[in-house]
Amino acid sequence: MFFEKQVRDRHIRTGFNATVSGMVNGDVTTGSMEDSDNDGLWTSMYLAGETFRYAVTKSDEALQNVRESLDAMERLYTINQIPGFPSRSFERRGYKFHDEAWRRAEDPEWDWKSTTSSDEAIGHIFAFGAIAELIPEPEFRNKAIMLIDTLMSHVVKNNFYMIDWNGKPTRWGRWHPDYVNARPKMVGDRKINSSNIIGMLQTAYHFTKKEKYKEAALYLITKHGYLENLMKPMNEIGYASADADELSKELSSEWNHSDDEMYYCGYWGLYRYALNDTLKAKYKEAIMDHWKIERPEKEGLWNIMTAISGAKEIDLKEAIWYLQEYPLDLVEWSVKNSHRRDIEKIEPNFRGQTINEVLPPDEMRIARHNSNLFDLDGNSGGRAESSAGDIWLLPYWIGRYLGVISEPAN
Repeated sequence: MFFEKQVRDRHIRTGFNATVSGMVNGDVTTGSMEDSDNDGLWTSMYLAGETFRYAVTKSDEALQNVRESLDAMERLYTINQIPGFPSRSFERRGYKFHDEAWRRAEDPEWDWKSTTSSDEAIGHIFAFGAIAELIPEPEFRNKAIMLIDTLMSHVVKNNFYMIDWNGKPTRWGRWHPDYVNARPKMVGDRKINSSNIIGMLQTAYHFTKKEKYKEAALYLITKHGYLENLMKPMNEIGYASADADELSKELSSEWNHSDDEMYYCGYWGLYRYALNDTLKAKYKEAIMDHWKIERPEKEGLWNIMTAISGAKEIDLKEAIWYLQEYPLDLVEWSVKNSHRRDIEKIEPNFRGQTINEVLPPDEMRIARHNSNLFDLDGNSGGRAESSAGDIWLLPYWIGRYLGVISEPAN
């Protein structure tokens, strides 16, 4: 309840789950809520968390929180004139327009942000799918299904691309085989894009029953190897070879922890709405393979979300440790650990693991789930406060929903 209050008191900007930035010396009264490239993703994660909270508790407060943030998410689609295209964010006119990604809305009081990426899309589908399944009230279910259909109609109509205001695909909104299979098999983007688009199409088919989504998923699986791509073992993901194209080299210069976040948001629709039991068994194998390579990070959300697959062997003790040890103070203070003599450093590696065992959350910098938990130092200087909406409340409430975490004792 402390974290629920923290979010509602100072981290909701026009329905979005936002960071307080521009602070002086950690004083939250000196900062303001800022828009972000990932307003849609951070809000999706908070929105999903409040959906799981409602499914568990039937809280009227949780339902109202879902209503407000779902309205903001819907507006991402209506504030621009591109059918089915989700904006990254929106803001009062004039505040951000010097940035070329910002465009004028028809409404003279607002601007919207373009260049929407694949991590936004998978976050949207995760939250909308959870709402459509777990909140039976027509106001919520129907809107969530409509938004799933809106986004995925845009993607399918545009040949598995998200098409921006200029008629061109956004940099990262690309799931077409010409892009995905151009990456060498060891490059993570080939695996992540395949995993995400199949989960997104399955979610759309599950709730709309429109054959075009099922046909598109099967087309990518049977004709373009997307099942093989998403089943690629995680320990085979690594650096691109010396003769690979420059983009593939850039994409594989290190382990991308944002990909971990995208995989796990996508696993909800990949596993839960699988087209058949044979695929479902394959998807569970892929999820467990991913979990095994993530175990050294003791990441609470990944441990808990692995239970989406019905797995019983998750690192529950480590997940509880993550939730219990996370600091109540989410101000992004400067933190330095690299000088410590009580840590065992290891050789540099592709995954960015710097020490033998990850430090407790209350000894590390405040960071979202797309960060490297083995980063030892941070120089934020108390200039921002993160929201508990995605960092803590999502793992807690999805854990409660999946039965991984019990309700509080009386």
